[in-house]
Amino acid sequence: MTVLPILIALAGGTIYVSPTEEPIRNGVVLINNDGKIAAVGARAQVRIPQGTQVLDCSGRTITAGFWNSHVHFTERKWTDVPSIPAAELNQQLQDMFTRYGFTAAFDLSSVWENTRRLRDRINSGEVQGPRIYSTGLALLPANPGLPPDAIINFMGWMKTTPSEVADEAQAQAASRKLLEAGVDGIKLFVSAPSRSSLGENVIQATVNEAHRLGKPVFVHPNSGADVLAALRGGVDVIAHTTPQSGPWDQAIVAAMKERQAALIPTLWIWKWYARHDRRSAQDKIVDSEVGQLRTWVVNGGTVLFGTDLGAVDPDPAEEYMLMAQAGMSFRQILASLTTAPAERFAKSSTLGRVAPGFQADLVVLKDDPSKGIRSLTNVEYTLRDGKIIYQARDFSPGGNRVPTLSH
Repeated sequence: MTVLPILIALAGGTIYVSPTEEPIRNGVVLINNDGKIAAVGARAQVRIPQGTQVLDCSGRTITAGFWNSHVHFTERKWTDVPSIPAAELNQQLQDMFTRYGFTAAFDLSSVWENTRRLRDRINSGEVQGPRIYSTGLALLPANPGLPPDAIINFMGWMKTTPSEVADEAQAQAASRKLLEAGVDGIKLFVSAPSRSSLGENVIQATVNEAHRLGKPVFVHPNSGADVLAALRGGVDVIAHTTPQSGPWDQAIVAAMKERQAALIPTLWIWKWYARHDRRSAQDKIVDSEVGQLRTWVVNGGTVLFGTDLGAVDPDPAEEYMLMAQAGMSFRQILASLTTAPAERFAKSSTLGRVAPGFQADLVVLKDDPSKGIRSLTNVEYTLRDGKIIYQARDFSPGGNRVPTLSH
């Protein structure tokens, strides 16, 4: 058996191996030069080989890398990815992902060929960014009544032409075309601004096509009725709460349990969209969406973290705070960032935990988020495959955030 040399050791931090296990205090993570974790344990139990580079993580917290399971590469900043200089592209990826600890992202509607090229540039090592998964452009009901170009421009989005489907045959054909192009899942809009909508049979046809290749189906709902139709159609992930439609009833809960679907709450975006309204209107939105998430969690539903990044500010702090307001504990929120998406997207044997044999996708936080959920945004280092792809810098007098490495 070949023993690989150790690339780096993270030493002295508190390690959350997973959301369900007790943390290891003053722990060590050894990473092989193949980018996988070699050993994890207390410092007194894990021997650091002589000559290994050691990253001092004393007083820090180490977790598995985070997933943002609802993002979009539709902003104009991503137009024609091959033409963007590497330094500029690297900065954009840092601003939106790596500075917040995101080592994986699921894009839920963008031009697939462009997003695929972004992924290729990251995977080649030319730029530093998260693992990218994508649905390509979402499928909409026929005659959806899309916003005019002026609104598209105001929102900062590229102009795209998503597929419209009116029946089962069209849904199957459109899904098959995307899947054959190599996407990682399918995204549906159950209803549209024109009030056109997809029937459960159309949703089911899409689900069958995607599941035939083991790919998940996501749904954008606009109401509780949309959520129920999506669940009955067999979708895997509900991509939003629906605060305008009031509390989710027992029919939704029962369908969620039967289908074992997951929810991406995206709470912050609805509050952000209501920022110009009176405070009472904002509070009504928050109360509704928080109540929907609480209902989901209390009834055992799986939650995946996601912000609708690309349509909202990159900082995830408000999303974390609203999830906590809904009653989610630190460990439940950590699960939504790590083990839950890894399991939902069939990556649980390689991602989502700090364990031997797993990819060394890791986040080093400056503080302990179990003592304050906002600490999840206070990232010191982000690692992908054992390589540092983000490091915080303190430019205050005497400040230094360059990695402290020793041998």
